[in-house]
Amino acid sequence: MDSRKIVEESEQFLATSTRGLPLVLDRGEGVWLYDIDGNKYLDFTSGIGVNNLGWPSHPEVIRVAETQMRKLAHAMGNDFYNLPQLELAKKLVQLSPGDFPKKVFFSNSGTEAVEAALKLVRQADPKRKYFIAFLGSFHGRTLGSLSLTASKTVQRYLFGPFPLNVIHIPYPNPFRNPWHIEDPDSLVNAVLEYLEDWIFTHLVDPEEVAGIVFEPIQGEGGYVVPPKNFFSELEKVARKYGIYLIDDEVQMGIGRTGKMFAIENFNSTPDVITLAKALGGGLYPIGATIFRKELDFKKKGMHSNTFGGNAVACAVGSKTLDIVKELLPRVNEMGKLFKDELSTMKVDDVRGMGLAWGIEFVKGKEPDVKTRDKVIEEAFKRGLLLLPAGLSAIRIIPPLIISEEEAKLGLSILREVINSLR
Repeated sequence: MDSRKIVEESEQFLATSTRGLPLVLDRGEGVWLYDIDGNKYLDFTSGIGVNNLGWPSHPEVIRVAETQMRKLAHAMGNDFYNLPQLELAKKLVQLSPGDFPKKVFFSNSGTEAVEAALKLVRQADPKRKYFIAFLGSFHGRTLGSLSLTASKTVQRYLFGPFPLNVIHIPYPNPFRNPWHIEDPDSLVNAVLEYLEDWIFTHLVDPEEVAGIVFEPIQGEGGYVVPPKNFFSELEKVARKYGIYLIDDEVQMGIGRTGKMFAIENFNSTPDVITLAKALGGGLYPIGATIFRKELDFKKKGMHSNTFGGNAVACAVGSKTLDIVKELLPRVNEMGKLFKDELSTMKVDDVRGMGLAWGIEFVKGKEPDVKTRDKVIEEAFKRGLLLLPAGLSAIRIIPPLIISEEEAKLGLSILREVINSLR
């Protein structure tokens, strides 16, 4: 069956989703993907951050998965104990920021990791029933996490009213913010003043707020990088009122920014961290919620799942962490290459760090969605895979194993496409 027929039948039998390009994947090798017709593509998407170690995964991760599969796979991680689950939990506790006792809850996806985080801080103090989240954020699509998500209206369309009391405030987006502020310090002050002087004065008493949920770098919102001091200042506000900080690292965690955790770039220590995507090494779905030990569920059975903490996923996650840790210096070096190249292209904004970059297109002051989409389409025709983000941005997130030669090839294609359109 050729790709055209597969696309036609998929539209007939599969639910409406976000598919845009007529790409029918067949196999992957490192940073390259091949479609069912034999065409070859350089991947600048990493499976939306899942395949940080390339396709189908790193050889060492595959070997670990094969070995564990032959011993024990499912393991009922919330009913019995297994060694891979313990080993991964210990590594996450040791690697994550924060010099205080921590525990880990395992699940199967990012949205589940966020749901667990919400439950943890909610039950810690029953009188605190509100959450603060940010405009432009994406935290998942189950109803609890969707209550936080505010990236695109289509993601929330027809699903409200939502079960959680969430108040959204502006994210300190240097390129596009309600105050049109360009100075980083002034922007940070504007956001925090809005929170304290308006939200905490007119909408909700801070003593009723359980947590502030954020992405260190907004993903679906457009790969938005806030000013360096934002989270340290936000932490001061949270500590002042006894509010927990929930750091969503589902897309930016596990080495993507040149640090194991993206929040490490911002000199701040959250109380809860959520992970998924890249933790599974591209092979196995896994979610993880790392939290202050004092936040643990008050009674057995308050929260659980069937597949979380399964032995294969945890063995894969443990090996993934080992490999990514060794790659971090290289990720930062490659980040310099991407910054230098992207900064000289005909785009309207460039932001990012490590191997997480966003480029944005505007016409006048309005988002130029047409040009953004055309760049993605033309790049696809030339063998480069890209994904959209935000209003009119493109996310550039190649696997962390990409070579300098492969990076330069992809950036050259991107430059040629943009030059042909602008």
